[in-house]
Amino acid sequence: MTQIQTVRGPIAAEQLGPTLAHEHIFVTTAEAQENWPAEWGDEQARIDDAVRQLTALHEAGIASIFDPTVVGLGRNIPRIKHVADRVALNIVVATGIYTYDEVPNYFRSRGKGLHPDLPEPMVDLFVQDLTVGIADTGVRAAFLKCAVDEKGLTPGTERILRAVAQAHLQTAAPIMVHTHAESEQGRAVRRVLEEEGVSPRVVMIGHCGDSADPDYLSELAEAGYLLGMDRFGLDTIADTARRVEIVTQMCRRGFASHMVLAHDTACYIDWADPAARDWLPNWNYLHIPQNVLPALREQSVSNEQIDQMLTANPRDWISGTRAGT
Repeated sequence: MTQIQTVRGPIAAEQLGPTLAHEHIFVTTAEAQENWPAEWGDEQARIDDAVRQLTALHEAGIASIFDPTVVGLGRNIPRIKHVADRVALNIVVATGIYTYDEVPNYFRSRGKGLHPDLPEPMVDLFVQDLTVGIADTGVRAAFLKCAVDEKGLTPGTERILRAVAQAHLQTAAPIMVHTHAESEQGRAVRRVLEEEGVSPRVVMIGHCGDSADPDYLSELAEAGYLLGMDRFGLDTIADTARRVEIVTQMCRRGFASHMVLAHDTACYIDWADPAARDWLPNWNYLHIPQNVLPALREQSVSNEQIDQMLTANPRDWISGTRAGT
């Protein structure tokens, strides 16, 4: 029986249940939080609020979330452990680095950053997080995460993407890549990962739901990639009606087995003024169970297809049992 690493420890893959495959709990800018802590306020109050939100999500029928909060997003595993210990929801965390351009300064002049013939230090760090644990928390990551945004494959993002690929080849951990859908960066990700020998079946191309082009998405799905339809509620990029429509179109094309659902939201994110939440009333954990699933059913997406996207696909991806194409 395949075991999945969660913040509370390993569970059987079948215990994941309905899963939102791309959510966050806290997204922070570490140095800003350390030096200007007024907005964050009381630590316990923030943890209590996260417990409240995630408990409501569990009560709405979601059993698990994948949280790809890695270095560059303020990953703080001890804080997440405090939350996980108080909720029934399963929380699965990642390792990797999140940047749209340069590698973090820590790596700028280490390994390949110093000379192309030197080994890549990121690989060993990612492997350690996956096989031993993150810092001294005892929590093991279950997947890898990086990003290729509108700038495309900069030297920094390509270096990280290749390090992620090499860590996968050592551990078999699946890969999630944040991408910029409008500029169709999934193609660049595909090229690099294929060069590194990574199978498409272990790769989730994130933020595909931002796209309104079913032909681009079908190209990725036909190649075997899993598509993250994972920003429901982020209406500044695409509103719910458009996101429901593209999922519906892809289901009609026979690709329900190639999609997962999520919001890419967080209990707290410091990347924007807190007032920005007022402009995004749907960008919360309950939007999919309360609004999106009924809207998909109204478009004749079947319960079987919804179960595929919400339960089977994330389970098979994280467990490494997703069928090839």
